[in-house]
Amino acid sequence: MALHGTVNNQQCQIHRLNLFHRTQIQLRNLYFNIPISQSRGFSLRSRSISHPLLLRRCVSEKISGSFDSDSGRNYASGPPQIPQQNNVSFVEVLKKSNSFLPHVTLASTLLALVFPPSFTWFTNRYYAPALGFLMFAVGVNSSEKDFLEAFKRPTAILAGYMGQFLVKPLLGYIFGIISVAIFGLPTPVGAGIMLVSCVSGAQLSNYATFLTDPPMAPLSIVMTSLSTATAVFITPLLSLLLIGKRLPVDVNGMVSSILQIVVTPVAAGLLLNRFFPRICDAIRPFLPPLSVLVTACCVGAPLAINIESVMSPFGLTILLLITAFHLTAFVAGYFLTGMVFHKTPDVKALQRTLSYETGMQSSLLALALANRFFQDPLVGVPPAISTVIMSLMGFSLVMVWAKRKE
Repeated sequence: MALHGTVNNQQCQIHRLNLFHRTQIQLRNLYFNIPISQSRGFSLRSRSISHPLLLRRCVSEKISGSFDSDSGRNYASGPPQIPQQNNVSFVEVLKKSNSFLPHVTLASTLLALVFPPSFTWFTNRYYAPALGFLMFAVGVNSSEKDFLEAFKRPTAILAGYMGQFLVKPLLGYIFGIISVAIFGLPTPVGAGIMLVSCVSGAQLSNYATFLTDPPMAPLSIVMTSLSTATAVFITPLLSLLLIGKRLPVDVNGMVSSILQIVVTPVAAGLLLNRFFPRICDAIRPFLPPLSVLVTACCVGAPLAINIESVMSPFGLTILLLITAFHLTAFVAGYFLTGMVFHKTPDVKALQRTLSYETGMQSSLLALALANRFFQDPLVGVPPAISTVIMSLMGFSLVMVWAKRKE
C-alpha cells in the first residue's frame, strides 16, 4: 500500500508539472500570439483562463514583458528631454524683413496709383539721401573677403561689366530711338529711356541672386560694386554719347552727384565694417527693415508725383517700352552668358546671376539724375516706371527660377 501510494503521489506530481508546463506554454503563446502547434511540436486546445492565480501571472508577464521590450531604450542615459520651443527673436525678424520686399514693392505701387497723396510728401530732395542710405547699407554688409572670393572669376566679372555698360546701353539707345521715331513720343521720353540704361547695377540684383543662388551672391556683389564705383566716369560718358546732343547734360555736376550718392556712402560702410565691427553688428539688424521702407518710398513716390504723366495717353506706351527694354535685357544677359560660359560647371547659376545684373539697374539713380539735371519732367517718367517694372520682373524671375530648382 505504501508503494502504491508513493506511485500515486509521483503520478500526481508529474500531472501537475505537465499541467503547469502546458499553462506556461499557453500563456506565452497567447501573449506573443504564436500558434502552440509551432512552439513545441504538439497542439493544445485553447482554453479560457479563469483561475485568479493564472490571471495574475498573465498580467504580470505582460507587464514585465512590456518593460523588458523597452529596456533597450535606456531611459536613464540622460536627463528627461524637454521639447524645444522655436523662439524667434526680434533681431531675427528684423534681419528677415528683406523677404517682404517684393510684396512691399507691389503694395507701394498699387497705393501710389490708387492714392497718390500717400507718397507725394517724398519729394525730389529726398531721393539722393535715400539712395545714399541704400548704398551705405551695401557697404556695411560688404567686406574685402567678398571681393577676394569673387575676384577669382575675372572672366565672369568682365562679362557682367560688359552686360551693364555695353549690352544695356545699346538696348537703351535702340528703345529710345524707337520711342521717338516709331511711337512718336516726345524727345525727353527717349532721353529718359537712354538715361536708365546708362546707370550702374542695382543692389536688388544682389538680393535676387542670393534668393536664387546663394553661392553666387559674392560675385553679384562684386559686379554691382564695380559698376557702381566706375559709374562715376562711365555714366556721364554714356549720357554724353547717347543723349548729349539732344538735351544739355551737366557732366561735372553728375560726377559730383555720383560721388556723393554712391562712392562716399559705400566707402563709409566698408570702413565702418572694417574698423568698427561692433557698431556694424549693432546697426545691421535695423538696416533691412529701413531699406525696405526706403525702397517702398522710392518706388511709390515717383509714380505718385508723376501720376499724371504715367496715366497720360502716352503713359501706357512708355510702360510697354520699359517692360520690353527690361525683358530684352534679362533675356540677353541669360543667353549670352550661356553662349560664352557653356563649359562652366555652374553655367545655369551664372546665367541667372548675369541676367539679374543685366536686367536690373539703379533706376533710382537715374531718377535722381533726371530730377536734378534735366529741366523737362518727362525725362523722369521712364526711370519712375523702370523702378517698379525692374523690381517686379526681377522678383518674378526669382520665384520662377526657385520653383524650377526645387
